[in-house]
Amino acid sequence: MHAILALEDGRIFRGKSFGARAESSGEVVFNTSLTGYQEIFTDPSYAGQIVVLTNPHIGNYGTTPHDAEAKRPYIEGLVTREFSPVSSNWRSTQVADEYLERYNVPVIAEVDTRAIVRHLRANGVMRGVIASGDNLDVDALVARARSIKKMEGTDLASVVSTKEVYKWDANEPKNQTGDLLLKPAEDKAELHVVAYDFGIKENILRMLARENCRVTVVPARTSAEEVLALNPDGVFFSNGPGDPEPLDYAIENVQKLQGKAPMFGICLGHQIFGLALGGKTYKLKFGHHGGNHPIMNHQTGKVEITAQNHNFAVDPETLDEKTVEKTHTNLNDQTLAGLKHKTDPMFSVQYHPEASPGPHDSHYLFKDFRKMMEEWKK
Repeated sequence: MHAILALEDGRIFRGKSFGARAESSGEVVFNTSLTGYQEIFTDPSYAGQIVVLTNPHIGNYGTTPHDAEAKRPYIEGLVTREFSPVSSNWRSTQVADEYLERYNVPVIAEVDTRAIVRHLRANGVMRGVIASGDNLDVDALVARARSIKKMEGTDLASVVSTKEVYKWDANEPKNQTGDLLLKPAEDKAELHVVAYDFGIKENILRMLARENCRVTVVPARTSAEEVLALNPDGVFFSNGPGDPEPLDYAIENVQKLQGKAPMFGICLGHQIFGLALGGKTYKLKFGHHGGNHPIMNHQTGKVEITAQNHNFAVDPETLDEKTVEKTHTNLNDQTLAGLKHKTDPMFSVQYHPEASPGPHDSHYLFKDFRKMMEEWKK
């Protein structure tokens, strides 16, 4: 079946339909990762977005529940050069085509993804629509793309967040992947972490559990007072979709928790920290999405290769240098990639140290968080 990707500027890309035979819309972004497509499908940070994958061959190793970052895919649609109708991997439990169809995610394949990426790099991310069928009204699809609500000013974190408090059980078989890198450190005393869910990835929970942390996950709008009542040794602020600026409730919670418990933030959590510390955020032209972004760690002088997925960044010029230290910088475009408070126990990064399937250069950040909690308890 024929399919069309229509962008708001009138650019049209034609291909073949896979996955769900449904129409979808969202902000169109591209991801340069070479592997880990199921993790991309199920990352809640992609809510409201159609994802273009630059790796030309997608779906060849199928899907498995162990590779999912959430209970279902969160991408609005998928764009790829080639989409495999079969899977060739002993771990696969369902081919990618059936998996995305099951969750009503449309796919357009056999399109020139290089042309799409070049167009987005030159013009910036833009809204788009995927539709399948014959005799599609192109003008109507472009008009629909232009009518989509923009990402700026949109609170998607509270939409994807858990609705109820729950405890992460690392011993449950469904929460295990078999990855030896995630084996818990049994020689360490148990610590209690309360994690704010703005779209949290399950591998973050596994990484916290690896440091022998008992994790309680709370909804995005949980008050600071409710969190402190849980007697945490530390508080984690997760990744998530959308614009950080509308999240007044989260910014206020950081300010109320500051100095009362150690805090660690990733991606959206990092942006929330920046706003809570008096800084400002801005939207990137085409965002950072991929598993090969070089980061300079100013504390060690080493370069880390990282996985990233965000559209907004903290403006380092708006942060008070007397209280905030800039710890990491993205070497591709010099954007701020990490910060920490100079006196209060809080730090954050604008990338994914827990990235699955990798890279693993930044796993040490979870150890740093544990060390911060241990020192706080003394």
